[in-house]
Amino acid sequence: MAATVVRYLRSVGSPTSAPSEQDPDAGRVDALPRPDLRAVGEDERAPVSPAEFRAVLGNFASGVTVITSPAGEGEDGPAGFACQSFASLSLDPPLVTFMVARTSTTWPRIARAGAFCVNILGAGQGELCRAFAVSGADKFAGVAHTPAPVTGSPQLEAVPAWIDCRIHAVHTGGDHLIVVGRVEAMGAAGEDGPLLFHKGRFGRLAAE
Repeated sequence: MAATVVRYLRSVGSPTSAPSEQDPDAGRVDALPRPDLRAVGEDERAPVSPAEFRAVLGNFASGVTVITSPAGEGEDGPAGFACQSFASLSLDPPLVTFMVARTSTTWPRIARAGAFCVNILGAGQGELCRAFAVSGADKFAGVAHTPAPVTGSPQLEAVPAWIDCRIHAVHTGGDHLIVVGRVEAMGAAGEDGPLLFHKGRFGRLAAE
């Protein structure tokens, strides 16, 4: 796992040492507590309400992905969540990035795995996105997937494209974390157009 992830886990008080024969539980990382999200003082806040922020930023259409990671030791199954805050970052080395809320209960599992797969959703996969947007549910129930070739993270069946990554760096960004992944493998499975998200609704590209 990248050193930056280790530092993140240490910053929230989780153990990061490797397990040993004498103490097999030494490297186990417990679920992280929800952190205090106050990033700036009240006198530093910009005069923009959350509602206005969402309304204006909703004019920017984005693609939709599902970020997945393999099951860790003692976990019932793999982890995953729906994410629209994803982008390519660097060509050399090949890096991508996604943003995740610091309150996310899925992120600590991804951090412990040190790896993830970005599943880029197609135009007809809105229901798949909704399934992974629900907190506390068995998100993988009835969802076909295979291990990504390098990290073993779930590669969802029938997605137009996937990107298999190891965590490269983690940065703080207000009430979110900025996760940078180094691309280990990738592929495109078809020509289906992307699922888009715009002003709170799913959409798709239309022919000109």
